Amino acid sequence: MNIHVQRLTQIPIERQKVEIVERKGVGHPDSLADGIAESMSRALSKEYIKRFGIVLHHNTDETQIVAGSSKPSFGGGEIVRPIFILLVGRATKEFEGNWIPTDKIVLKAAKEYIRSTMANLDPDEDIVFDVRIGEGSTNLQDVFMRKKGGVPHANDTSFGIGFAPLTETEKIVYNVERRIYKEFRKKEKAVGEDVKVMGLREGDKITLTVACATVDRFLSNLKDYIAVKDSLKLWIEDIVKEYTDRCVEVHVNTADDYERGCIYLTVTGTSAECGDDGSVGRGNRCNGLITPYRPMSLEASAGKNPINHVGKIYNVLANFIARDCYENVEGIEEVYVKILSQIGKPINEPKAVDIQIIPKNGYEVERMERSVVEITEKWLEDIGKVTDKLINGEIDVF
Repeated sequence: MNIHVQRLTQIPIERQKVEIVERKGVGHPDSLADGIAESMSRALSKEYIKRFGIVLHHNTDETQIVAGSSKPSFGGGEIVRPIFILLVGRATKEFEGNWIPTDKIVLKAAKEYIRSTMANLDPDEDIVFDVRIGEGSTNLQDVFMRKKGGVPHANDTSFGIGFAPLTETEKIVYNVERRIYKEFRKKEKAVGEDVKVMGLREGDKITLTVACATVDRFLSNLKDYIAVKDSLKLWIEDIVKEYTDRCVEVHVNTADDYERGCIYLTVTGTSAECGDDGSVGRGNRCNGLITPYRPMSLEASAGKNPINHVGKIYNVLANFIARDCYENVEGIEEVYVKILSQIGKPINEPKAVDIQIIPKNGYEVERMERSVVEITEKWLEDIGKVTDKLINGEIDVF
């Protein structure tokens, strides 16, 4: 299996003096592009299975968002120029003499994703879609159909990276955005989906800078806007206590200038309506975070096919292996997993798996090696489970 286990000599992130962590919420233009791309891939996969019993070759990981123009105003503004979304990628349009309406499938999936994610963004009124789905290269389609013992062959020579555990700062940044979206918005409709959380830890002090779009029609005046901001700040200060005993300082919408009338007010809850473009892969990695103090892959996981695209599968798999090792092998302080593929080779037979471990004091990596290798081999044997979970939408990839 070409599995290598070695000791990593460095200061664990949690004990380093400075740490920076970022998360772009689901309404951020980059995350919207990721979500649309992934929804198209899932829709195509399910339609292929429905028609032919198998998933056919496709990749929809090049979705682009061009910002529109808006005139937000207290009580309700308007969209002046719609957002433009280019649905681009590759898909199998004909199989065994049967034609598949791929353009129709991906357009429907994109609109349904917007409706299910964005409360105030109308995909029919506020967005112009252009569907430009082509067909994949003959070589990659051939590789896609190859199987050894039922296992797909890698479509690329690429790598995936995962690590465990998350630091307190990483947990805070991730959960603050998630809980604003799932919890705070339920009691405060004026809060939009475009939320970005930047975390900075300096020693034992954590500073959160939160950019949160507000929706104009739920606010009557500047006083209402300020009240929502203050309420959100207090709410964040309260929930972060669940994740840390460190001092956490919270700042919300720091670019506001009340005297100049500059505030984060939107019509739809996303900055994509005016000024901010979006692209697949420019935001969160597949664990939902942007972590410059960790090794990361620049691969965009969203939209890649879940069958043999190792740029997606290996990033997800590396995180699963890392978490499993951390939770089940005694003595691990931090673990990093890097998996390398070789194009045309079975995806359960990677070219190399490098597992780097920072052990806790008194523990030896050599004594952990057998257990770590067994966990890794088990995941590689069950790699098809990752594909199933991706198709069913059970795994977030941004």
